[in-house]
Amino acid sequence: KPFPLSVVVEDCEEPPCVVYKGKYVIMDVQFLGDQNYLKNITTKVTAKVFGMNLPYDLPEEVSNVCDNLLYGAMCPIYKDEDVTYRFNFYVEPAFPEITADVTVTLNDIDDNPISCFVCSCKIRKG
Repeated sequence: KPFPLSVVVEDCEEPPCVVYKGKYVIMDVQFLGDQNYLKNITTKVTAKVFGMNLPYDLPEEVSNVCDNLLYGAMCPIYKDEDVTYRFNFYVEPAFPEITADVTVTLNDIDDNPISCFVCSCKIRKG
């Protein structure tokens, strides 16, 4: 799976990133289009907790990459086009207070990964 060009997590210089329950974590994900005419890109998230990969359902307004591109970019995205997606990740109050590896994957319409990264998050009480 191709890595993004960069991932900037707000208020985090190096992992693990401390995140707070009941708050949003803002991640700016810079990536390149891997083919021409990408017009449906969806974010999928899994969290590795106690050795298990657990899927985390995102609301449509967050998972829709095309609706959250920065700097005037818009879909369709073309091969090698450099774009940045703002991912607003809500840390559920019910999450356990542990360190979890959160895998974020940007998938095309056929569910093929365009870009993927892991962010180590230390979950704390808000």
